[in-house]
Amino acid sequence: MASTSASASRGNVSAGRIKSAASTLYSDHQPLIGDIRKALIMMKEIAVDLEKDNQSQMVKELEASFIELLESSEDCTHFSSAIQSFGNGYQPGEGPTDFKKLFDDEIAKLKASSSSVPQNHPLLRQFREAIWSVHHAGQPMPGEEHEDIVMTSTQCNLLNVACPLSGKPVTELEDPVRSMDCKHIYEKVVIMQYIRSKNARAQCPMSGCPKILQAERVVCDPLLLIEIDEMRSMSKQTTRFDVIEDFTELDEEESD
Repeated sequence: MASTSASASRGNVSAGRIKSAASTLYSDHQPLIGDIRKALIMMKEIAVDLEKDNQSQMVKELEASFIELLESSEDCTHFSSAIQSFGNGYQPGEGPTDFKKLFDDEIAKLKASSSSVPQNHPLLRQFREAIWSVHHAGQPMPGEEHEDIVMTSTQCNLLNVACPLSGKPVTELEDPVRSMDCKHIYEKVVIMQYIRSKNARAQCPMSGCPKILQAERVVCDPLLLIEIDEMRSMSKQTTRFDVIEDFTELDEEESD
């Protein structure tokens, strides 16, 4: 009986150490993912400038490099998420643990559940739309309906556009944070008060989300501020398209 208890205690210690190490690795990995995202944004801006100078061949070459870096970004994201999932779910067994197999299985599971194919990735669509709009502002890309281009132009990785507690748009939050588990975004002061008031049983306040929030897992990750800036930029772009449409409608009314 004492032997079983001691074994269970050692198992709990091992699991705690693995979880702590995985959490550290996950945190160390996030700045790299953020830097890659910044590089992708910079490449899009350079491609727009090249398109303005009618450097079509250089734009094509830059797009190929953009796709390669985007694929690397997805691999990094899967790797980072696998580290986190592995650390949170690890439980030692009776025999030796094959860590490589467990980790490889976690990555395979994440890739299988991901619908993000580089050619259909929102960031690549945004890259191509930015290039297209240089000489065809407000017009759909070849083979696409106008409704489709407006929809994809406003796509981003943010799951919610407003804090479910304060109601403020995420682009106006003073101190935005995101749950590491369900990926919903909140105003920090408000969500922390909410978590404390629920005595460790704080369900995510987003409608339909079953996740239980933990204060230490609601953070401002490196990608959050970058993605919020992207959302601001895309909102401004959509506004410009709307203004173009309004002027077109005005011209049609005057011609009548």
